[in-house]
Amino acid sequence: MHVVEGTLAKTIINEPKEVTLMNGITASLNMQNCQSVEMYFNSEKRLAEKTPEVGETVSGLLVKKAFTYQIMAPDDLHVFSQLSIENISQRITIAYTGAFGVLEHRLKQILESVESLPDEESEGLAFRVHERLTVKYESEKHISLHWRSDPISDMVSDSVVALVLNISCEIPKVFVESEEATKTEENSKKAEKVVHALLVSLLGDVKFGENGKLVISVDGNVGHLDKQSGNVESENEGLKERVRVAF
Repeated sequence: MHVVEGTLAKTIINEPKEVTLMNGITASLNMQNCQSVEMYFNSEKRLAEKTPEVGETVSGLLVKKAFTYQIMAPDDLHVFSQLSIENISQRITIAYTGAFGVLEHRLKQILESVESLPDEESEGLAFRVHERLTVKYESEKHISLHWRSDPISDMVSDSVVALVLNISCEIPKVFVESEEATKTEENSKKAEKVVHALLVSLLGDVKFGENGKLVISVDGNVGHLDKQSGNVESENEGLKERVRVAF
């Protein structure tokens, strides 16, 4: 290989320990292949506070800026970059007219972790689901859900909303069944009063006895009428026949 005298290449061929570059800076040339190189890093970042063991996984945020990459702890993001992390608190109000205690009981039957909160902590009736979401009693017509947004908490909130809406759909059915039962009971009482008044007008002395039976007394003879079956018990056959006809 031929090089021109007086050039930098000619100087390097002679393997000096250092050379002077054209800009006047002296550069060292004593680096050799397979020579160990030590690099020092300051430990200002949280991930650098502890040296990881061999095979240990290091997790953090990978931040790219231009052509450089840095891995850092989430708490260091605002310190070593212009980025920042913000927490998003979410709140949703749901129409619910049932008893708040019933809602908590139903959710405890379905979900693994439902805990009541003291009044001083929640400022009213409330319970917490999976330590991520808080359900609060707002009024006779509404409840509210509160949680800090993240993938898991968002899934928990979706589940609770679906369950609340499902329970709300069941409440009118309970009310209807209850109203129908009440009407049936009222009609039964009305019918009983009509039968009693009719028998009094026809037979005279009619009283309510044990087991829902009517006790009828006519001319010293006593009969017992079962309103459900219509059976009449009496030692006097004439009275039995009169009560059957009247009933």
